[in-house]
Amino acid sequence: MNYPRPEGIKLGMRDRDRDRDVRSLPPPALVRMRLVATALLVAMAALYFVAREYTPAYPWVGFVRAFAEAAMVGGLADWFAVTALFRHPLGLPIPHTAIVPRNKDRIAGALAQFLRENFLIPRVVARRMQRVDVARAAGRWLEHPPGGNGRMRAGFSRLAADLLESLDQERLGGMIKGALASRLRAIDVAPLFGQALSAAIARDRHLPLLDAMIRWAARVLAANEHLIRAMVHERAGSLMRWTGLDETLADKIIDGLDMLLFEMAADSGHPLRVKAEEGLRKLATDLEAKQSLRDKVEAFKLEMIDNPALQDWIDGLWETTRAALLRMARDPDAAFAGRMGEAIQQLGVTLQQDARLADTVNRFARRAAVGAAADYGDGIVRLVSDTIRGWDARTITGRLENAVGRDLQYIRINGTLVGGLVGLAIHAVDVLL
Repeated sequence: MNYPRPEGIKLGMRDRDRDRDVRSLPPPALVRMRLVATALLVAMAALYFVAREYTPAYPWVGFVRAFAEAAMVGGLADWFAVTALFRHPLGLPIPHTAIVPRNKDRIAGALAQFLRENFLIPRVVARRMQRVDVARAAGRWLEHPPGGNGRMRAGFSRLAADLLESLDQERLGGMIKGALASRLRAIDVAPLFGQALSAAIARDRHLPLLDAMIRWAARVLAANEHLIRAMVHERAGSLMRWTGLDETLADKIIDGLDMLLFEMAADSGHPLRVKAEEGLRKLATDLEAKQSLRDKVEAFKLEMIDNPALQDWIDGLWETTRAALLRMARDPDAAFAGRMGEAIQQLGVTLQQDARLADTVNRFARRAAVGAAADYGDGIVRLVSDTIRGWDARTITGRLENAVGRDLQYIRINGTLVGGLVGLAIHAVDVLL
């Protein structure tokens, strides 16, 4: 009984041999062509023997006999030539047969040298990459991604998911957090805040902020009236408390503050609003120009970065991002849906329309390909050569025969037919002359 092999268990020697044998089996198309070529040869042999019986009675059958006889010779000659490439015909150790198995090491070296000289030289790669528009091809794919279970999308999805799951999450998360913290430490945030605030004021985008602050102050006042009353009561004299004037004074203070906040909310030209806007403008200017304020902001930024609460927030952000990436990788349709899909499609359109961006991407792809050829070309060639040398005779024979076998069987068929026509022509010349 054959039991399924558990995942994670390495292939044993028998398993590898069986898998290699399966890959070396001829495809159905090659088997059919081999049967056709052999059947044609057998048919010519049968035709020859039939024609030989009837030639004395019917002289014109001699043409058929000549055709069949020459066809047999041509078919057998080409069968021998095709078979001699890969094995000994009929198992006989005839010299200069089984050419491929006997010369597999030389073939491996020649193929590796061919790859090195024609494909993996940096200048050849650079010249070929000049004609490849990687950016616009990627843009077209991103703008109109293939639907269904496309091989490229599914393969990329599996690769991305496996890569994310295989990485050491603690180490990767630490690297990302460290890089983020280093980047934040290197940024001088005060001028950025100042520029952002100046731009917001120039477009009146600070007004909703002021309105929100006024509404917040009104809510705070309403929630803390008792504190104001307690403060007035404690600081009032005994006479004011005995006559109840402290309560009246507290009511006046609260009503005055309420009226002030109401007027500020209703009147955009209120003096206090104008003062607040002037303060915001001055703050924006000082954030860019005043070194003492910039130092205070920088110190506050560093304190926030070192705060454990911020580190916990970054941890949660990384885990959330990683989980979202894994979900998208496992479900490629989700990556091309919603706002993420719109952003990806917009990136595809930009890659096709923005000539400068496309040139940058193509230049990067060209340099990456040239660099890979320069750095890893020898390793790739050595891998090809060593892999072919490591194959046994049956494996290399099967794979090469499967790759070109149909054309070789056509050679047998053509040899049979051409040989028959040549024999027919020779017989015709012999009869006529």
